[in-house]
Amino acid sequence: MSWKLVVRRGPKVVKSSHPELAGALRALEEALRVVPESGTRTAFRREYAPVQQVVARGEVRGPRRVRGGVDLRGDGSAEAWTGRLSKELVAAGAGETAYAALGRVLRSRVGG
Repeated sequence: MSWKLVVRRGPKVVKSSHPELAGALRALEEALRVVPESGTRTAFRREYAPVQQVVARGEVRGPRRVRGGVDLRGDGSAEAWTGRLSKELVAAGAGETAYAALGRVLRSRVGG
């Protein structure tokens, strides 16, 4: 099985391939260790608070068309999701990071 990782930070896109899900998740967490931009931004006459801004997004693609990823917000929080066209948020358990929650859900969907 091969897992593909796509990380987007603004216009910059970095792609990599990993033989195992664990390696792809480690690479995802490492790639999203950026200092988030803080402050409110205005676009289209609307103000967006840091928590509303996605400063980086990482997506993991695996076998059986399994997809999921993590959004890094402007306030430093991370949010896991699954899906392709419509994203479904992944709730993290007690003491679980967004990356661990994503791994748990992706493992259950590929059966291992």
